[in-house]
Amino acid sequence: MTSDGAENLDLAALVQASRALGADPALVLHGGGNSSVKSVVTDITGRDVPVLYIKGSGHDLATITAAGFAPLRLEAVQRLLPPVVVGDDRLLNELRCALLDASAPDPSVETLLHALLPDPAVLHSHSDAVLTLGNSADGAARVRDALGQQCVVVDYAMPGPDLVAACHRAWQERRGTEIGIVVLGHGLFTVGATPAEALERHLEVVAAAAAALGAAPAPRPAVPPATTATPAELAAFRGRLCRLAGQALVVRRDTSDAVRAFIADPDLLAASQAGPLTPDHATWTKPTPLVGQDLDAFADAYRGYVEANRHHRGADLVPLDPAPRVVLDPALGMLTAGRMPAEASAVGEIYRHTMTAIERATALGGYRPASPAHVFDLEYWHFQQQKLARSARDGDLTGQVALVTGAASGIGRGCAAQLLEAGACVVGWDLSPSVAQTFDDPRYLGLQLDVTDPEAVAAALARGIDAFGGLDILVVAAGIFPTSANLGELTAAAWRRTMSVNVDAVMELYGQAHPLLTAGYPYGRVALIASKNVAAPGPGAAAYSSSKAAVTQLTRVAALEWAGEGIRVNMVHPDAVFDTGLWTPDLLAARAEHYGMSVEAYKRRNLLHAEITSAAVGRLVRELCTETFACTTGAQIPIDGGNERVI
Repeated sequence: MTSDGAENLDLAALVQASRALGADPALVLHGGGNSSVKSVVTDITGRDVPVLYIKGSGHDLATITAAGFAPLRLEAVQRLLPPVVVGDDRLLNELRCALLDASAPDPSVETLLHALLPDPAVLHSHSDAVLTLGNSADGAARVRDALGQQCVVVDYAMPGPDLVAACHRAWQERRGTEIGIVVLGHGLFTVGATPAEALERHLEVVAAAAAALGAAPAPRPAVPPATTATPAELAAFRGRLCRLAGQALVVRRDTSDAVRAFIADPDLLAASQAGPLTPDHATWTKPTPLVGQDLDAFADAYRGYVEANRHHRGADLVPLDPAPRVVLDPALGMLTAGRMPAEASAVGEIYRHTMTAIERATALGGYRPASPAHVFDLEYWHFQQQKLARSARDGDLTGQVALVTGAASGIGRGCAAQLLEAGACVVGWDLSPSVAQTFDDPRYLGLQLDVTDPEAVAAALARGIDAFGGLDILVVAAGIFPTSANLGELTAAAWRRTMSVNVDAVMELYGQAHPLLTAGYPYGRVALIASKNVAAPGPGAAAYSSSKAAVTQLTRVAALEWAGEGIRVNMVHPDAVFDTGLWTPDLLAARAEHYGMSVEAYKRRNLLHAEITSAAVGRLVRELCTETFACTTGAQIPIDGGNERVI
C-alpha cells in the first residue's frame, strides 16, 4: 500500500485490470462484474487514511476511468461487516457517508464483500464458463470438483447482507490457499496483491472452468430460413408489447443462424423457461423469455409469479410491468426490447450468451439454474430498480420511433434534432448521401433514398422497423422548390417534377406507413411541413404553391380517415426559413436588396420581427408529437412570425 498521492498508481493499475476484464464479453456484460483495490491516501488534515476504491454503480468496466471508482474510508466500511447486518434501506446511505469525495459515484452494492476480503485487489465477473458449469446437471458438484482447489465455493445468496454473511463464513473456513470465491449462480471473485495478479488468477480459474465444460458442441446443421414477419406484423407486435409494458420500447430483431437453430430446438426452448444464467440478468431479460407470440399468457404467468413471491420484498415493493424483454418465435426470430436502442441491444447480447450457456449445459445433462428461486429478489431489489432508473433517459418521447423525410438539412434536420433531444429514435431519409452521417447517435439511422421510388420507400420502411421495431411518428419535410417561373414560362416537366416529389411521393408514403402508424405507441402521429404559400401564394411559385396546397388537402383527408384509429395528423405552415439549402448567402442578399432592406431586416419581415429558423420549426413539430396535442388532429399551424396576408 502507498500514500501521498502514489495511491494513483494503485488506482491506475485497477483501471487497467478492470478494462481488461470488462473487454471480454464472456466475463462481463453490461454493468455486470466489479473490481476494487485497497490503498492509503492522505486526507486534508495530513493523516494517512486506508481507502477502498471500488467501481461506481452503473459504470462499465470495459470503458471505466479513474473517475468511475468510488473512494471509501475502509475502516468505515469494515464496521458494517458481519456480525453487523445492514438492511437494504440503510446500506447505500452508510456507504455514501463513508465516501472521501462527495461527488463520487454511488459505490457498488457489493462493496461489503470487497471490504471483507483482506487482499489488496479483488476482481469479480459473471464468467460464462463458471456460470454454465454451475448451471448444468449436478452443477455444484462439478464446480467443486473443477475449481474447489483454487476457490471457496459458496451456494447462491442474495447480493447484499446475505451474500456477505455467506462469503464471510466460507472465507473463515477456507484452507488458506484459495485465490478466490465462486458463488454458484452469481459469479467469480479472485484476489491478489495487485490488480494484475487478481486478473491473472481470474483467467486461470475461468480456464479451468472452460476445461471442465469440455469441447463446445459440434455446429448444428443448417436451419431452414425463418418465415420472416412483415414490417407491419413486427410493428403490430411491438405496439402490443408497448401497451402491455405501459411505456414505449425499442425492439431489436435477430434472425441469425445461431438464433434460428436455438428456436428450432424444442428442448432448448423448454430449457429457456428454467430461468436466467444469473438472477442479475433478470432486470434486463425478465426471468424467462416469451416463447411464441402470446403476450397475454406471458403477462398472466408473470403476474402470478409476482403474487406468489410478494412476501420476499415487503410493502415497499414497486410493481414492474408484465411485458417480456426477450421473445423467441419462429416467425419473429429473437426480439429484444429496451427503453433505448442500447438497452435493447444489451438485452440481446445477454440473451445470446444465455442461449450458448443453455446449449453447453444441455450437453452436460441439462440446464439447471443454480438460483431460480432468487430471480424475483434481484428483479425487484430496489438497488437494481434504482440502477435502471439512473440509466433511463429523460425525454417526452423516450423509446418512441420517428421517421423524418428530408432529414439531411434545413427544416427536416431541425425536426430530427428536436425529436432526438426529446428522447425519440429517428430514422432520417434524404436524397443526399450525407443523411447517413447527419447525427452521431445510436438512436439515429440515416438512409439515402429517392422518396419518389415506391420500392425504395418500402425497403427503407422495413429497415427502420428492423432497427427500432415500429413507427410512432412521421414527419414529412422532404420537398423541392423549383426555379421561380411565371405562368406561361413554367414548363410541364418542372410542374410534374414538383408534384411528384411534393404530392405523389407523400401519397405513396402515407399508404405504406399507415399500417405501421396504426400500431404506434401511444398512438400514431403525422406532422406535414407544408407552407405559408397554401394560404398566401406568391407570384412565380405556381408549381410549389399548388403542390403544397394539394399535399395539405391530402393530409386533411388522412386526418379524417385515420382519426378512428387514433392517429393524429397535423400540418405546419412555415414562412421565411432562411437557414435551409434553398437559401444561399448570395440569394438572400439579392432578395433583401430587391426589397431595399438589410439581410437581417429581410429575415425578420413579419409582424413579430422574429427570425424563423429550422430549429424553431423543429420545436413546434416536436411539441405536436407530445401529449400536449393529444386531442388535436387536422390542425394547420402557421409559424411565420405573423403574416398580414395569412391573417
